[in-house]
Amino acid sequence: MTRDARERAMVIVGAGHVGGRAALALREFGWQGRIVMIGAETHLPYERPPLSKQLLTGEHDATQCHLRTRDAWQTDRIEHVIGRVEAIAPDRREVRLDDGSRIEYEALLLATGGHVRRLNIAGATLEGVSTLRTLDDAALIASRLVPDARVLIVGGGFIGLEAAASARKRGCGVCVIEGAPRLLGRAVPAAIAEEVQRLHERNGVDVRVGITPLAIERTANDTLRISLSDGGSIAAQCVIVGIGIEPADELARDAGLAVNRGVVVNRELETSAPGIFAAGDIAIHPSRLTGAPIRQETWHNAETQARVAARNMLGGNDPYDEVPWFWSDQYDHQLQVAGEPSLGVRTVKRLLADDGSIDFQFDTHGKLVGASGFGTVRAIAKDMKLARMLVERGLSPAAELLSDATIKLKALL
Repeated sequence: MTRDARERAMVIVGAGHVGGRAALALREFGWQGRIVMIGAETHLPYERPPLSKQLLTGEHDATQCHLRTRDAWQTDRIEHVIGRVEAIAPDRREVRLDDGSRIEYEALLLATGGHVRRLNIAGATLEGVSTLRTLDDAALIASRLVPDARVLIVGGGFIGLEAAASARKRGCGVCVIEGAPRLLGRAVPAAIAEEVQRLHERNGVDVRVGITPLAIERTANDTLRISLSDGGSIAAQCVIVGIGIEPADELARDAGLAVNRGVVVNRELETSAPGIFAAGDIAIHPSRLTGAPIRQETWHNAETQARVAARNMLGGNDPYDEVPWFWSDQYDHQLQVAGEPSLGVRTVKRLLADDGSIDFQFDTHGKLVGASGFGTVRAIAKDMKLARMLVERGLSPAAELLSDATIKLKALL
């Protein structure tokens, strides 16, 4: 069937993690018609978490990130079109591609993810300066992480810190600079951010907060020199920029859909235009904890929203009611966060074995709204699973019960 075929299809704009999972779910839920995934990257749909970890360390290659093999997609009759959607016509239920072809849709899913933020300074486009968003980005950066190479990472969020741990594993000298007063922004409580910083410093990373890059230049010996806001400078062979993404919502905006730093959706992940859904990094959806609009950039969100969107594209009415949850692996430690810790005004700490801990966050009404665990996987995995269940079930045990490690969390469920 050609790309100009008039049979109405389930069309997915974005052939990444969300797009791939949604396509598979459509088949699982019984859609027998045409499914078309459209994406600009030449790679098959893949997961992003390994990009800053196993891809950089060399433990994985690109194929190990793919959701499925090419043959498997073809067996399920899921079309993977490499190209860009230039416009959506909601009134005609049609998308127009960059090659001029048009596809009519029965339902449409926007899974376009985000555009990586780039430095807006002199020298930001020099060779050796890279962002980390795609498989190709990861492969390029990995080729530069040779033993004793000096690496500067701009951005002390999850991507930057995971990349720092990976670079240290490759034997590189690493410096992380972060413009904010602390690492990890508001994603975790300040005490957890301090523990993460100490972990990196113990592993030989030079961490500097409250500092931004002003300019990058190439020196006579082919090294990059980065001028800093504190008046100093750093020499590096490789600069990795990890300062977040902006939601790729321009298609939705141009089509007249409601956007607000992301595509606005209801609890069923449907946009302001009937039959058009959005999921993943671009979707602004109601929080299960507060009802307020939130946007998530996590593996768990991609996995779960893809399935809900697929069900509702087929006429379902399923609400997306997952509590946020994510993890980050750094060295032999793991950080797990459940709920929305940024809503908390009071923290209760639970100390675990092997120097692990969980910080529970309560809001102004005394409601448990978040739990942040940090330590080795062995130390935190079991209790964080239970802590996550407490948040999901809307339970708010007394502070003295949560802080007492002799009281099993399971007994509080």
